Amino acid sequence: MSPVSPASTLSRAARSARGGRRAAAAVAAAALLLPLAACGGDDDGGSKKDKGGKGGKGGGVPEADLTVLAAASLTDVFKTIETTYEKKHPGTKLTFSFAGSQELAAQVKQGSPADALVTADTKTMDGLKSDVGSPNIIAKNRLVIATRDGNPKKIKSLEDLTDSGLKVVLAAPEVPVGRYSQQVLDAQKLKVEPVSQETSVRGVLSKVELGEADAGIVYKTDAATAPDKVDAVTIPDAQNAVASYPAATLKESGHKEAADAFVKWLGTPEAQKILRDAGFQKP
Repeated sequence: MSPVSPASTLSRAARSARGGRRAAAAVAAAALLLPLAACGGDDDGGSKKDKGGKGGKGGGVPEADLTVLAAASLTDVFKTIETTYEKKHPGTKLTFSFAGSQELAAQVKQGSPADALVTADTKTMDGLKSDVGSPNIIAKNRLVIATRDGNPKKIKSLEDLTDSGLKVVLAAPEVPVGRYSQQVLDAQKLKVEPVSQETSVRGVLSKVELGEADAGIVYKTDAATAPDKVDAVTIPDAQNAVASYPAATLKESGHKEAADAFVKWLGTPEAQKILRDAGFQKP
């Protein structure tokens, strides 16, 4: 057998020492990682508890970014709703998409990602029974005649809208406010020829504000958002229509528990006061 050289012996000893140092380093690194693993952090650096479930910051409401499809007539009041709800539930972020209720229904049918829906009529909501949970009526509204500031044409009643010399704008028949408008006109056996038919109540209001129409039929709450630009002529209750606003969670919501909590909150005294202050009636 060949003799072992001193150089070979030293080489094996060096390799053995290096291996020992590497093993020690691995043990030390594992020890450092243990406290991090105990934190249960996710990829975003937040804990799983913070991202949802009963441990969120919103008083038991899961944290989520919610998209709410809402009738155009809710545009102004839902700004206050957003501020109030997010303050009370800091883990929830609300994003609203406003349009005519018929447009919102089309978005739901097309599968647009959203979590909750609030329409300006029960008919539209009833047509989405397979897409929404059980709806709750959160408010009601009535119609008024919006005229240009100062009411220069001296419009006093629905009958005045039949004057062929007036430029009257209405919402389209498929829009809730358009359907309500036609109902009240038909009930009084009045024929009005609109110069345009808009896709939302805000479209009607805008035409009057800009002076492109002498008058239009809108919700009372919409006229109240532009007191310096339009006047509101009251329609007697006996000739008026009542609009109901149902709210519901979408069945395809990715944040169903959080969406349910928001829809339920809309019926609380806190939310109801905000709606009343904006001119909406009790459900």
